[in-house]
Amino acid sequence: MADISSLEKLRKYFNSGATRTYDFRKEQLKKLKASILNHEQDLYDALYTDLKKSPEEVWATETGMVIAELNAAISHLRRWMSPERVTTNLLNLPSRSKVLQEPLGVVFIIGPWNYPFQLLINPLIGAIAAGNCVVIKPSEFAPATDAVMRKIIEETFSGDYILYVQGDGATVIPEMMNNFSFDHVFYTGSTAVGKIIYKMAAERLVPVTLELGGKSPCVVEADANIKVAARRIAMTKFSNAGQMCVAPDYLLVQESVKDKLLDALKEAALKFFSDRPEESYSYGKIINEKQFNRIAGYLSQGKIVYGGRTDKEKLFIEPTILTDISMNGSIMKEEIFGPVLPIIPFTTMEEAKAIIQNNPNPLSFYIYTSSSKKENEWLEAVPAGGSCVNNSSWHLTNHHLPFGGRGFSGTGNYHGKYSFETFSHKKAVMKTPTWFDPSIKYPPFKGKLKLFKWVIK
Repeated sequence: MADISSLEKLRKYFNSGATRTYDFRKEQLKKLKASILNHEQDLYDALYTDLKKSPEEVWATETGMVIAELNAAISHLRRWMSPERVTTNLLNLPSRSKVLQEPLGVVFIIGPWNYPFQLLINPLIGAIAAGNCVVIKPSEFAPATDAVMRKIIEETFSGDYILYVQGDGATVIPEMMNNFSFDHVFYTGSTAVGKIIYKMAAERLVPVTLELGGKSPCVVEADANIKVAARRIAMTKFSNAGQMCVAPDYLLVQESVKDKLLDALKEAALKFFSDRPEESYSYGKIINEKQFNRIAGYLSQGKIVYGGRTDKEKLFIEPTILTDISMNGSIMKEEIFGPVLPIIPFTTMEEAKAIIQNNPNPLSFYIYTSSSKKENEWLEAVPAGGSCVNNSSWHLTNHHLPFGGRGFSGTGNYHGKYSFETFSHKKAVMKTPTWFDPSIKYPPFKGKLKLFKWVIK
């Protein structure tokens, strides 16, 4: 746990102005990239230990995504930092106006356990690029990855610039937030904890970015390419043993193609992970016993049509497909966050929309259809943090897109330039010359209303 004096050192370092220059920021990003690549094998080993991820999955969803973010930040940092010239209105001519991107100060980034490296380090990249000092708190539930990340950070940065804090989040986070005024808090995790973070931040009027979760629906229309849909849904639903915030949480399928889709999903899951997924190179494990028990509890809330085997000792839950789901069960009220996929048939769009509206503003929404008309109808009908058409989850990997939720699934966004903007303040600047100083702008104002109406509009 960090004491308050450690946090004050970050404030002092930020106030020195050392983090503000382009050269300094770029150098820190390059150093971080070099250190990550130097510890690449350590990260493979750690993420296998914590979540049984293969090196290929680690690169695709963790380290590779971070390196891509770093490359983008290093390449575009000068442009991101450049003042933005904007138009000046008639009232203020001949002034000139611009927007400066100003560092926020000392920011606090709190990471989760499901993608413990990527979801902690990606926001850090934005905070560094924006010129801040940073406190980062990893999840204590992925200890092997936590240890490697600590080594990377402490070998690369001084503690009065980037401070790495370990420990029980329920103790460490309130201790810091209740005794120090951060300039921004960035939290990734559950909605329940997000509410607590939000409340603590509000006490000190600290702005927040909350990257939460929710029940992300997936709709498959009758005109969808069923084989492709099944492959893309199964791949993302069962990746990381379903412990992904943007995984399809439940599937709404047009009644007429339900059986065809079920067959294709079973075929895809079998091909991807074999009939012994616990032995599969490509299939992960549940993070801990608490999560295992929670997810296993959903298996009795529907008819198992595929999978369903479990092994608590190995923290293994087989990719599982359920039908005959009760809308009143916890499986349709809570984020599943595991390898259990409920299948719910529908006949009309209104029927499917009513189900989605039970859990509004999901983090993600997925629609599979070959009809542009249906695509647009669904995208307009379902407010969500982000969406894919004929795909699932992969929008997360495109750093040109903002990533974030709305409502119960979060507030704010990041990735690429959006990360830089999240950790920056847009400072408005207007410069007015002294050679032109008309008396019309000064009192007395009597008789100037007509002129004001002409100028101010």
